[in-house]
Amino acid sequence: MAVVRVGLVQMALKAPTAAPVAAIRDAMNAAHAEQVRQAAAQGVQVICFQEVFNAPYFCPVAEPRWLEAAERVPEGPTTQLMCQLARTHGMVIVVPLYRRHDDGRKTNTAVVIDADGSVLGTYEKTHIPTIGSHLHTMISNQDRGTERFWFEPGTTGFAVFQTRYLKLGVYICYDRHFPEGWRALGLAGAEYVVNPSATWKGLSQHLWTIEQPAAAVANGFFVGAINRVGIEAPWSIGEFYGSSYVVDPRGRILAQGPDDRDALVVTDIDLDVARAAKDTWRFDEHRRPETYGSLTS
Repeated sequence: MAVVRVGLVQMALKAPTAAPVAAIRDAMNAAHAEQVRQAAAQGVQVICFQEVFNAPYFCPVAEPRWLEAAERVPEGPTTQLMCQLARTHGMVIVVPLYRRHDDGRKTNTAVVIDADGSVLGTYEKTHIPTIGSHLHTMISNQDRGTERFWFEPGTTGFAVFQTRYLKLGVYICYDRHFPEGWRALGLAGAEYVVNPSATWKGLSQHLWTIEQPAAAVANGFFVGAINRVGIEAPWSIGEFYGSSYVVDPRGRILAQGPDDRDALVVTDIDLDVARAAKDTWRFDEHRRPETYGSLTS
């Protein structure tokens, strides 16, 4: 057996949204650093946080101060802290944050840090949504108050990172509704794909345990689905419902967090199960890409 112990962290905001942006960042970084230490004590080898983990989900508003949440990679304080923790605990850490690039671009990015503390690379959220139309009454034009106001579409493609423990892929939140990226990660050899999210009760909650298990089955890999919890005032767009889980390539949920409080979800994944699932279904062999041209037009 090739068993890897994985962890997911779901967490409510640890400072009021009215606090200085740096203070919120520092509070969330400290809280997640403690979760990394607890995970290390339980033998976790690969851990992932929620989408833009060290800030509120500020996308419903167009307040310029949230631009301060964007950090550079790898020299920013959050990446530096997490590299140190990864090195100390021999743990792969996936760090989803708001990134400011040298050319001025700003992206919804996950930094993949290997167990030796080195940055293997990044994934940028590919599919950028608008928030539900009911929120457009709060804003003055189409994109203000939506993710498109804050994040530019990613340009990294769908890389798979060879970490110390497994081949890791990343997809972020709204991406999960698009099967093309899941397939690209599977074809590139991903054994475990994490999907950090910020999703509230309502429109898509019923899909939470449908789409990602389906992607795991269709592509023969494990999926770690992470979601934040709580209500973030003052915009209070809804209640983030947690329920973070790990699902295997047979569609079985191995471990799941609660929907209303912080949690560290820990479970073991057996990579031989993924290999057996691929050998059983042989989807890769039976694909007919020559017939799929219309999908890219």
